[in-house]
Formats: sequence, structure tokens, C-alpha cells
Amino acid sequence: MEELKPKPANSSPLTPIGFLERAAAVYGDCPSVVYNDTAYTWSQTHRRCLQLASSLSSLGIKSGHVVSVLAPNLPAMYELHFAVPMAGAILNTINTRLDARMVSIILRHCESKLVFVDHLCRNLAVEALSLFPPHIRTPVLILITDDEVSLTVPSSSSADHFLATYEGVVEKGDPEFKWVRPKSEWDPMVLNYISGTTSSPKGVVHCHRGLFIVALDALIDWSVPKQPVYLWSLPMFHANGWSFPWGMAAVGGTNVCLRKFDGHTIYRLIERHGVTHMCGAPVVLNMLSNSSNYNKRSLRKPVHILTAGAPPPASVLLKTESVGFAVSHGYGLTETGGIVVSCAWKPQWNSFPASERARLKARQGVRTVGMTEVDVVDAESGESVKRDGLTPGEVVLRGGCVMLGYLKDPEGTSKCMRDNGWFYTGDVGVMYPDGYLEIKDRSKDVIISGGENLSSVEVESVLYSHPAVNEAAVVGRPDEFWGETPCAFVSLKDDARMATEIEIIEFCRAKLPHYMVPKTVVFRDDLPKTSTGKIQKFALREVAKSMGSSRANRM
Repeated sequence: MEELKPKPANSSPLTPIGFLERAAAVYGDCPSVVYNDTAYTWSQTHRRCLQLASSLSSLGIKSGHVVSVLAPNLPAMYELHFAVPMAGAILNTINTRLDARMVSIILRHCESKLVFVDHLCRNLAVEALSLFPPHIRTPVLILITDDEVSLTVPSSSSADHFLATYEGVVEKGDPEFKWVRPKSEWDPMVLNYISGTTSSPKGVVHCHRGLFIVALDALIDWSVPKQPVYLWSLPMFHANGWSFPWGMAAVGGTNVCLRKFDGHTIYRLIERHGVTHMCGAPVVLNMLSNSSNYNKRSLRKPVHILTAGAPPPASVLLKTESVGFAVSHGYGLTETGGIVVSCAWKPQWNSFPASERARLKARQGVRTVGMTEVDVVDAESGESVKRDGLTPGEVVLRGGCVMLGYLKDPEGTSKCMRDNGWFYTGDVGVMYPDGYLEIKDRSKDVIISGGENLSSVEVESVLYSHPAVNEAAVVGRPDEFWGETPCAFVSLKDDARMATEIEIIEFCRAKLPHYMVPKTVVFRDDLPKTSTGKIQKFALREVAKSMGSSRANRM
């Protein structure tokens, strides 16, 4: 056997870009992308991506260059997930909710050569470029127009910054362009930034191989059939939409794009297009189950929804499934490119009461088939914690879709990707006897009160079970005696009666150990969120800090 070695015939670099070629061959006349009155087939999407890649090359974009995008879920955003790497370049999608300062920092950090900018983000982009130091060359801007908004001509202050329009760039390209295949499957393909709160954002770099693995892995784990109708409720700029831009091409799905969404918009598009699949953070589930127009009746057909991004309260899962959504729950990070742990459902659980099924589904679960290993380890010894569902530790991962590392940050890379072969996530979790993982908190979100570590997620789960609570987040508030105590930020349902701080505290006291009960409850109409619906706890921690020491019961 020793003479049998890898050969060119079996060593072609893995890349998800090839999914598009196959989609054009197999599903050529089937719908690929739908947005308002715009619709393309897979043949058309393939052609447009080749043209766009050709134009990028004509503009001087070469292998290894970074091309950025500042746009919501539009057809252009979908096409750029293929066209940019087809030109040999690295795709960098930027959160549209960032301020100009942070956008400017990102563009400078990654040395972006060109930025595609949505019509409504043009002032943000121009302001970001104005913050560049005089000696640093600014990237070229391409304007993405949109039939949904007023197509006004850019103001004189910003018009000079735009080289062309997106459609103009597409039209000039060669549809016979021979796209640039990676020389190595380890070549970088995408760059995603995970920090929008500091001056030193972390740029996560993924290669063709890793994205190929996670894209197919996600389809298998979620049991996605051929030609699904996928609603883009998850921003594509967030970890590349958990790899589903490429995954939908692999199965010939229909991508229903939308600029922004609320409960009514999602339900309307589900009915109009016959949506079968969608993704979203738990806050999206909460929004759907509380939508005043639809929470009294069920969907005509079940819609599969994959949730991740934050531990979902069991009560929210229960309400969402009662409306007609078939919820799957998973766990992943920007550093893994998508979902790598999922709550794989066991047939015997179907006979359990709904509340027990929801409790089980709230766990993150077991590794997907594409991951090698998942574990929870003690922070000091590095050994696996007891599988008792109680002993906390740090979640660690290893597998083919873990990132290459952080751009220009070898220290940060080595800190989380250690020589022992594990990627350290920074998430706190427990492992159950059946091998299922449950995330308890981010390490930075654990509240230490009187020497006791308490999970903000567990407190939030109880708060969500209160009939008047719409959303909840718990952070630590400084306390002279205890160090810090739980502080709950709560928004109430529109049609709910007014709840009081004392009532919320007593409700929690009946369900939690005394030290875990919030000592302060702050009512707010709207909690600060990221673009993907995660509540921004760092912002709430600052609010709690500004409130000063809590006057907690010293007993």
C-alpha cells in the first residue's frame, strides 16, 4: 500500500464555489434568487457571477486581495459570495449597523481594495473613507442600487467616490470568464470581523476547504432537501449566513432575499413564496411567536427554522413550535464558519410532553458529522469535566471547518488555537451523561456574586417564562458587598399588563436559588441588539455600571 500516494486526479482543492457550476447544470431553469419583482434562475446567477468576477479582474483585483461588501440581504450580496472568490479574491462582508469609525478601522485593517456599497449605506461608506489617514490609499467604491428604495443620485459630497454601479460592473464582464480556482484548498476565501466594540477588531479568516466542509455539513445535519425555498432572515454579513449562500447552490434552492424584516414581513413572504427553511437567532423566534397578527393561528405548512447565536429559552422554543415552526437548534461561532454542534433529535423524545421536548431542545447538542470532537474542559487542568449536566467548563472544538486564524493577530490566534489541538471558544458549558452539550454563558457574561458563579442564561430562561416578558437580558451590577449582583433588563409584551420590579423578583425567587435572583429589574421598551438579533450585553453592562453599587439585601 505504501506506493499509493495522492495524485492530481484525487487532489483537486475543495471549494464551495464549484456548487454554483453544478447548480447551473442541474437546476439551470429553476429560480435561484428572488427579491421583490426581481427573479433569476440558476443559469442566470451563474452567468452574472462569472461576469462580475471578470470585471473584478479587469479592475485589478488579484488573488489575495480583499474585496468588501457593505449591504443587507440583496441579490448582489448573494452573488458576491461567489463572484469575489471566483476572481481569486477574499470576500469581506461588513455589518451594516457599525458606525463609520469601525467600518474605517476594518477597511484599513484588511487593506480592502474595493467596497461594494448598498444605496442606503453610501453616506456611511463615504464617512468611513474620510477617516483614512492621508497617506493611506482608500478603496474604490461600487454602488449597489435597489428597486425597493428611491434611486436618488448620490449627493455631490459622495458622488465622486463611486466608480460605477453594481449592474454596470456586471454588464461589462465576460460571461465566458475562466474563474480562478484556488491553488490550494487552504487558500483564504472569506474574512469576517467579530468585534464591533473595540479599536482592534478580530478578523476571522476561513479557507476554501473549511467552507466546503461546513456548507455540506450544515445541509446534512439540518436534513435540507433538494430545491428548498430559503428565506434570508439571517444577515449574510454574519458569518456568511452560516454558510447557506453556498449550501443553497449545492441543493438548487430558491433564495428569497429581503432588505429588512419584521414579523409581518416574514409571515407575508412565507405565504407568498412557500418558504420551507429559514434561520435566525432566538430573538427572531421570540418576535415570530409574539407577532400580534399571527400568534393566534398556525402556519399553513410547517416552516423549518434553525436557531443559534445565543442559548434559546425553552419557553420561546415552545411558543415558536406552537405557531407551526419546526425548530432545530445548533451552536457555532464565526470561527467555525457555521453550525458545528446541533441538538440531534432522538425518536423517543417525541413521546415526551411539549415542555420536556422544549427543555431538551434548548440544549446545544452533539457534534455535527463534519466536526471531529467537541468537549467541555476544566479551565485549570484542561481535563474533561464530569458529564453530569452540572459541572461547568470551557467548550473546546476541533475539526476541518475551524478558522485558519485571526488576520494579523498571531497572539490572539495562538491563545485560542493551542498546541494541544483544540480551539478554545470562550463559552462556558456543561456536558450531560448522554453526551449532549449545553451552553451556560460566555465566559465574560458569567456573573460572580459573593464568590459564586451564576449563569445569566439560566436567569434569563426563568424571566422568559413570565407571561408579561417579551425580552430579557441579565448582567452583573457592581455591589460593594457581593462584588456584583444580577441586574435584569426587561421589555414587556405590547398587550401585557404592567409588571412591577417586585413582582418580577418574586417570580424569579420562586424558581431560582436566592443568589441567582435579580436584585434589580430595569424596564426598557427596546433592548440594544446586534444586527443578528443578539442582545448587546456589553452595552447593558455599561448601563448597570453607571447605576453604581446595588442596594442588595446583605443576608
